[in-house]
This record gives sequence, structure tokens and C-alpha cells, in this order.
Amino acid sequence: MGKLFIVPTPIGNMEDITLRAIRVLKEVDLILAEDTRTSAKLLQRFEIDTPMLSHHMHNEHKTVEGLVSRLSGNETMALISDAGTPAISDPGFLLTRACIEAGVDVECLPGATAFVPALVNSGLPNDKFVFEGFLPPKKGRQTRLTLLAEEPRTMIFYESPYKLVKTLTDFSQYFGEDRPVSVSRELTKMYEEQVRGTLSEVSAHFEQNPPKGELVIIVGGAR
Repeated sequence: MGKLFIVPTPIGNMEDITLRAIRVLKEVDLILAEDTRTSAKLLQRFEIDTPMLSHHMHNEHKTVEGLVSRLSGNETMALISDAGTPAISDPGFLLTRACIEAGVDVECLPGATAFVPALVNSGLPNDKFVFEGFLPPKKGRQTRLTLLAEEPRTMIFYESPYKLVKTLTDFSQYFGEDRPVSVSRELTKMYEEQVRGTLSEVSAHFEQNPPKGELVIIVGGAR
């Protein structure tokens, strides 16, 4: 019986990969990568020459059965995403579930995940929190925001830079303009930035300074 390793990769700074992750990526028979072109840069940096196969949200439904069949033999594989921990707003859940159902051993390594440093850096309560990831773009968005308006725990969202101001405006409408928020941009990278304040203040900041790069939004819970 083979084994599937879930391997986190850096969200920006290449030094944030673990020694164990490098070893596993070198030892497995195959690396399943969300984008082989992006992952090739990482593998080249750490002199990893393990073969890669594309595994992403557009083909995972078709490839899972074949991969589980190979893992049920004697192959070992590592699943990586473009950045961070697979299955956290990235492909990974379907394959992990299928492996568990088939009796294939699955091991997830600890490592980089964007929302953890964003949450800790926010200054908002982090003893209890809820991870929402990306909100529905249209259908179901209003329903979700209505429910979250009464959520007492700190809330974590992912958003693209092109939709950030609209999302902050939606939050102001449903949560109130005075609700505290922290937006982390380009975590671990050269231009890392934290913008904290009320929803109205942070929204105004990004209206004047259109954001670029990866974003994590941390919103205080309802009082």
C-alpha cells in the first residue's frame, strides 16, 4: 500500500518551507501539483527532481480514481498547491477523502497557511475563530452575510484585490461600519502590509490605494 502526503509550500518567502517537506518531496514517487509551472520554480530552488503531475480543481474529479488506484499499489505521492496548505481553499479534499475511503494512508505535514499569520497579526481575538474562505460571488452571498452578522467569533475571509473594496462595503452594510477589521496583503513577501481599523476606515484606505497581491481579511465578531 502506498501513501499520500499533504505538503504545505511557502505562501511567498521560499525560506518558509520545512526541512521535512523538502525531504518528502524528494523521496516520493510523484508530486501532484496545482500548477506544474509554478511548482517547478520551487522544486528547482531546492534541487528536487521528482516527477510532477497536474492536479487541480478542473481535473481532480476525473483523476482521483486513477490516483487512488496507483496509491493502493505501492506508489507514494505528495500533493502540493501553488502556495500554502492543500485543501484550504485549494484542491485536496476530494483526493484525501477518496484515499481514506480506500484505506490508503494519508499524512498531512504542518506548514504555511496564509490565514494563521493574518489572524495573529490582526490584534483581534484569536482564541475562537471561524474560517469562511471565499464568499459566494453572487448566489447565496446575502444569505451568508446575514447569518455572519451575528457571528460572535473572529471571522477569516480570502478575497481577490479586484473585489476587496466591494467586499468591505458589503461587510459595512451587514456588520456595521464600526466593526473592527484587519487586512493582510502579500504576507511573507517584500511588500507585506497590514491595514487595521474600522470597516469604514479600511475601506476608505483601499479606495484611495487600490490593492495588489494576495489578501486575507480578518473581521471582529459581533459583540
